[in-house]
Amino acid sequence: MFQLLPGHIQPPGHRTRKSRLVTKDGHCNIEFGNIEYSNHFAFVVDFWTTFMEIRWRFVLVLFVAAFTGSWFMFSLLWYWIAKSNGDLTAQNQTAEHVRCIDNVNGLTTAFLYSLETQTTIGYGGRALTGHCAGTVALIIIQSLVGVFINCFMCGIILAKISLPKKRAKTVTFSNTAVICLKKGSLCLLIRVANLRKTLLIGSQIYGKLLRTTTTPDGETIILDQVDVDFMVDAGKDNLFFVCPLTLYHVINRSSPFYELSADTLDLQDFELVVFLDGTAESTSSSCQVRTSYVPQEIQWGYSFLPIISRTKTGKYRVDFSNFSKSVRVTTPHCVHCFETDVDQRTPNKENHINHLKLGIDNPGFQVIDIPDPVDVTKM
Repeated sequence: MFQLLPGHIQPPGHRTRKSRLVTKDGHCNIEFGNIEYSNHFAFVVDFWTTFMEIRWRFVLVLFVAAFTGSWFMFSLLWYWIAKSNGDLTAQNQTAEHVRCIDNVNGLTTAFLYSLETQTTIGYGGRALTGHCAGTVALIIIQSLVGVFINCFMCGIILAKISLPKKRAKTVTFSNTAVICLKKGSLCLLIRVANLRKTLLIGSQIYGKLLRTTTTPDGETIILDQVDVDFMVDAGKDNLFFVCPLTLYHVINRSSPFYELSADTLDLQDFELVVFLDGTAESTSSSCQVRTSYVPQEIQWGYSFLPIISRTKTGKYRVDFSNFSKSVRVTTPHCVHCFETDVDQRTPNKENHINHLKLGIDNPGFQVIDIPDPVDVTKM
């Protein structure tokens, strides 16, 4: 009924080659096909989110292209003004000729003047003379465009650096899940740890079981989602996430794992996705951490090794070398076996209690209070 193999430490599980919807590091393995071209315009309209989601290499290319492109475009305008006014070296200039821009004699010097103007360097060699109204209007426009590009690019870089998903990188799950007895029930256990000392406020843990099911009408549903409740000893909401927590799901009649057994676990085709939502204490930004487990990453009859101890100085120490390690423990072969064994032991326990009773219970017996007699003896 119960199995116990020779005790040994099980190393952390390795990733399997089985395709999954959510990878171990939380990325979704999904692609979209046959999207109409008109829908691509929506990504352009929502340009801020698009810039937030593109890779850093494209952000750097956009950064260089935005500044260099603006410098070159305005250099062409400065060159056109200088050429129209006859300020170029190749043009014949009279003694009474009034220049619009000093020391702008070609396209190269026009580009340098555009760069110096937009970056507010101002070496002093090239400057406006103030005799042309068009140059005054153009320098105002270029200054405003330069400020807009600076604000936009700085905003993108700062926003990408402070993305909540970066905070999720410091929250880790155990490589494997285990199934063993906990508080008299058969449970599925996983571990999660916060690698930072700052807390995740209002943390909530929940799971989704993804599998292919067939309805009574014969319809096949791919990635059918079933809720899986996880909890800790203190509950399932507002976790005190100061040290690694062991989350467990009770396998009972309402659990989607009720029909599993130690022999059929590896033959199943499902994916357990676990989510952890919380708010970062330091930035007040919401983040979500997720991972997934396939049947080959769930160990039946194992329990996690303890990782929290207390040092001589009074501090609590977390040993992450045992974070994903487990050891074999006595575990029922299946949920039905466990329930049958409990049912067989329960009547025997009741009979043993009944044998210890003396006398016969009288259902009509009532307990009444008898007042103490009054002492009326007089001396």
